[in-house]
Amino acid sequence: MRHQISGYRLGRTSGARTALRRNLIKQFFTHGRIRTTRAKAAAIRGDAERLITLARNSVEATPEQKVHARRLAVSKLGDNQVIKQLFDDIAPRFTSRNGGYTRMLKLGPRMGDSAEMVILELVEE
Repeated sequence: MRHQISGYRLGRTSGARTALRRNLIKQFFTHGRIRTTRAKAAAIRGDAERLITLARNSVEATPEQKVHARRLAVSKLGDNQVIKQLFDDIAPRFTSRNGGYTRMLKLGPRMGDSAEMVILELVEE
C-alpha cells in the first residue's frame, strides 16, 4: 500500500525521476509550453508553480532575499541560464496573479501506446 506517499513514480528509479523532472521543468521555462504525457505534466506542474511563486515573491524583496531565492531555485534546477530567464522574464509577468500560472490542454491519446497527451503552458493573461 502506498499510503502517505506523495508524487508520481513514473516507472523510473529515483535518480532518473529527478533528472526527468529537472529536464521537463527547464524545457517548460525555456519554451513556455511543452507537449508531454498527462502523468509527467502532473508530476512537474506543482514544482514549476512553486518555482514561479518563489521568483515572483523575490521581485520586491531585499537583495539578500533575492540571492537566497535564486540559490534555492538553482538547487532545484541546477541551471543558471534557466534561473535567469525565470527571475527576469517569467516572474514579473505574474506579479498580480495569485497562483494558477499553468494550464493543461488535453490532446487525446498518442498513436503508439495510447498515452494521454497534454500541452502544459504558461498562462498569458
